[in-house]
Amino acid sequence: MSTSSVAETQRELEINPADVAACRETYAAIQQELAKVIVGQSKVVEEILISIFTRSHALLVGVPGLAKTLLISTLADTLKMSFRRIQFTPDLMPSDITGTEVIYQDPVSGDKQFKFLPGPLFSNIVLADEINRTPPKTQAAMLEAMQERRVTVGGVTRPLPSPFFVLATQNPLEQEGTYPLPEAQLDRFMFLIHVGYPDAEEELQVMKRGTSGKGEQPQPVLDGEAIIRLQEIVKALPVADHVFRYARDIVRSTRPREEGALDYCKQYLSFGAGPRASLSLIMAAKAHALINGQVYVGCENVAAVAPSIMRHRIAPNFSAQSEGITPDDVIAKVLSAIPKHDA
Repeated sequence: MSTSSVAETQRELEINPADVAACRETYAAIQQELAKVIVGQSKVVEEILISIFTRSHALLVGVPGLAKTLLISTLADTLKMSFRRIQFTPDLMPSDITGTEVIYQDPVSGDKQFKFLPGPLFSNIVLADEINRTPPKTQAAMLEAMQERRVTVGGVTRPLPSPFFVLATQNPLEQEGTYPLPEAQLDRFMFLIHVGYPDAEEELQVMKRGTSGKGEQPQPVLDGEAIIRLQEIVKALPVADHVFRYARDIVRSTRPREEGALDYCKQYLSFGAGPRASLSLIMAAKAHALINGQVYVGCENVAAVAPSIMRHRIAPNFSAQSEGITPDDVIAKVLSAIPKHDA
């Protein structure tokens, strides 16, 4: 987008530059606090924060020992909100996470009544550690909480605190004794974030920090009200029609049986992304633009967030698997083939 187009868009839509600056400064402040504990992983941090700024959830996938849990718990330290960790196991029941009703006896009158004891889901930030190790019944309870932001116990539906985020982790190596998340639940996560190994210099810093004395303690940067305000700013950021068309074309090109699908996707995908991917692309692109200090959303913002939004919403077929073609390979091909629309 040209400078003149940006200026014209600002005048027409009355974008408040102070709101954009506030988002950018808040993002930088959280990164600075996280850096006191976490080495590197800037892309992972960016996508987690975009999830939070867009009222969404994120799933982190990586081998053990990459500080996935530490990253999320440290992030909770920078946000002045309630935080609970749930360690998912094969014997975990829905009531273990949603809460349960118990018989309570009043110490004065002696009267007995049912009393609801809330579970760990009644927190602003929930760390769902190794979420694929719990049975489908408990996964279904998580699904309602993530999508509806409420839980039903004993026939009574109770709202969860606001804001509410699920940041989950998953180990891609061990599949024995696990319950793979169904596509319906994976689709509830805005991002599927791959957490990779640190580079040589970062690993050296990890070794030095991990074998020395106690490091710095992150300080809170945001509270719940501030996050809700940021979410409102993100949602209010206008998007031009050509950006909507670009996001739409990315998603529709992955659907093998639809007109407009890429030949590459017809050859290597059994099914493509649904409309929730289109919505997520636009919302994440808005947040990506704001944390980079932009007063407009461009096609480059959509392309930047597309891999983590799309990789768990497309399914490579047998031909792709036999040739070693991954979802990320397909997304890269799509992004190279779909032209960025002009304003």
